[in-house]
Amino acid sequence: MWGSPLEVVLYLINVSSSDNLHNLTCEAENQAGPGEDVVQLDIEFPAKILNLSDAVQLHHWCFSFVVDGNPEANISWLYEGAELKETAFTYTQLIPDSSDGSKKHGCLSLDKPTHINNGRYTLLVDNKLGKDNATAIGKFMDNPFGLFDPEGIIPVINLDPIPTNKSVMDVTENLESRVFVVSVAVGLAVFACAFLLVTMLVINKCGHNSKFGIHRSSVLGTEDDLAMSLRFMNLGSSPPSSDEDSGLSSFVENPQYFCGIIKDKDMCVQHIKRADIVLKWELGEGAFGKVYLAECANLSPNSDKMLVAIKTLKDANESTRQDFQREAELLTVLQHQHIVRFYGVCTDGEPLAMVFEYMRHGDLNRFLRAHGPDARMLEECKMAALGELTVPQMLHIAAQIASGMVYLASLHFVHRDLATRNCLVGEGLVVKIGDFGMSRDIYSTDYYRVGGRTMLPIRWMPPESIMYRKFTTESDIWSFGVVLWEIFTYGKQPWYQLSNSEAIECITQGRELERPRTCPKQVYLLMRGCWQREPQQRTLIKDIHARLLALVKNPPVYLHILA
Repeated sequence: MWGSPLEVVLYLINVSSSDNLHNLTCEAENQAGPGEDVVQLDIEFPAKILNLSDAVQLHHWCFSFVVDGNPEANISWLYEGAELKETAFTYTQLIPDSSDGSKKHGCLSLDKPTHINNGRYTLLVDNKLGKDNATAIGKFMDNPFGLFDPEGIIPVINLDPIPTNKSVMDVTENLESRVFVVSVAVGLAVFACAFLLVTMLVINKCGHNSKFGIHRSSVLGTEDDLAMSLRFMNLGSSPPSSDEDSGLSSFVENPQYFCGIIKDKDMCVQHIKRADIVLKWELGEGAFGKVYLAECANLSPNSDKMLVAIKTLKDANESTRQDFQREAELLTVLQHQHIVRFYGVCTDGEPLAMVFEYMRHGDLNRFLRAHGPDARMLEECKMAALGELTVPQMLHIAAQIASGMVYLASLHFVHRDLATRNCLVGEGLVVKIGDFGMSRDIYSTDYYRVGGRTMLPIRWMPPESIMYRKFTTESDIWSFGVVLWEIFTYGKQPWYQLSNSEAIECITQGRELERPRTCPKQVYLLMRGCWQREPQQRTLIKDIHARLLALVKNPPVYLHILA
């Protein structure tokens, strides 16, 4: 008969949380033999923060932390003293570490934060025995508006501030599109084209003299004329003519719209409230100022919020404000499915800003390179979700650009800088003319500096533009032929094997770019029709568009012999 059980109690004193890493083994023995059992120590203690560091850039920005507690600590965050709601782009990520007992290692991760995310981040931990807190600082980007705004709304500096009680909007776009967008950089100054072009129509109706060098089929007489035009494309600060109206009264008085020189067209520039704009991150910077991806409310009756591109104007004096107004008025006139859409302006405070349609895949030149045979060599293969572009797809791209140019030519306006870098790509291979005015920075090697300041895209210019500064709708046709060549070479630079001076010599002497390896004969004949030395002999843009549409419907059979 077995004896009665023996109850033994072990008391431990001066134990600490570090003892939880150890096990206790109880051994016993009698005449029948030995026995043992193991128990893990479970010492309860208050939640505490062992470490919290300021934000550092790893894969994303990370506030790393180590917390401890038994029972397990609950984790939450404050941002500038208010509860931080976690989203897909601001979230707590724990790093499993079974060898470290009850300690929890992790990060508060922020995906592509900007100046609106700068500030104090407070970590809160608690359990039933106690709580703890610690604060770290996030410094991700300088505030381009000169003020700190924890709600992520562009500050207002005028006398009638707009209430900023709206919460920060959750970004709805997936991570891949955002990664691509950042690489992308680039957006809408062909509206440089656009506004340059439309100026003539507007000026003719309103009796203003053109100071931007935009002329109906006219010759630019001096280098300064062209330089002034190019500065305006990037919102330069060229002084207004003495006989021009300031236009500032119409610019300021109406809080919703200003009509300026287009009021006879029954079209007004829409004014967008700063409280409706939430910046997300910086896309790039041009001569005029910075460009941001943003969310904007109340732009469309069908959507509360939509992604837009915000083009800001730095150093706005009276002269640049007038230029800004005229540009907005001109952009408002341009309405076409293959011209990037202009939504309106934000003028109640600084900086002045323009709101444009957001084109997810960025500029066409980068898109072509990312979907060409050299994408891996260029480290852009991650963008090539479509694979290598086919001839029908390239024809589709070309036809859309031609459609936009037909529209501009119908207004008798001259683009002057048509190139794939100044076209944008959206969803479904939709291509539109327009850029953010950043191309002279990103694609600086595409421009030839004249007189120390003027930047000319000579590789896209016909002989009469290079030699005599003559810019017409026919010179745009020459440039379109070069754009065709860019498309069928997957974004190569025209005359890439030559220096700028050598390229000028070739163009003025009548040499032509060679037929790209992947280019059908019918398309190369179109290119050559664009490159006739005599401007009046060049194929009309409407005829080019018609031929491209026919080729899109019935693509030429092309066998890639080297494939």
